[in-house]
This record gives sequence, structure tokens and C-alpha cells, in this order.
Amino acid sequence: MASLNVYSALVVLFLTGGAAMATKENDQIIKENHCETQMGLPCVLEAFTSIFEIGSISNKCCGELVGLGKVFHSALVKKTLENHLFKDLTPATIIAKSIQTWNNCLALIDSPSPST
Repeated sequence: MASLNVYSALVVLFLTGGAAMATKENDQIIKENHCETQMGLPCVLEAFTSIFEIGSISNKCCGELVGLGKVFHSALVKKTLENHLFKDLTPATIIAKSIQTWNNCLALIDSPSPST
């Protein structure tokens, strides 16, 4: 049950970008673009899982993520990493997974859909 509570807290942080000690630059990017309200909760969960845990992200959620832009994506990942709940994570690993998720989503979005 504690694991569920921690996971819920992490999702809320990812949604709101809730690290109080975040850099002003990331804070400003997120606020100005209303990033925390631009992605649906199911897609936030998928993106979070694909970056901070082990999981995949659907085509639909990739579309939402790419639609928000790389600046938003990077700012939110960096801001989430600044939270003390993530102190045990290796930032380089998370950033690498973040880049991989972004590139995979770009490839999915950019690839032509097969016609039926």
C-alpha cells in the first residue's frame, strides 16, 4: 500500500511539476505553457512510467506528448528530478530514458500510417 501512495505522489508531482525547489527556468516554462493541464491523466501516467519506471507509451499518448513539445517534456522531467522523492534515481539514466521516450514518440508520430 505504501508503494501505491508513493506512486500516487509521484504522478501528482509529474502532473503539477510540484517540486518547490525547481529552477525558475523550468517553473516558468511549465507555467507559461500551462503544461500541467495539457495532457490527460492516462497519458501522464504512461509517460511517467516510460521515463521513471519500466513501461511503454501508446501512440495516442505519444501524440499528446509531442504536441506539447520538447521544451515542455524536458522541463517537466528536470523539475520532477529536482524533487527529494527522486534523490535515489540517477539523473543521467532518467534523462537518457526521457530522450529515448521522446525520440520513440517522434518516430511514431512522424511515421506514415498504413492505409487500410
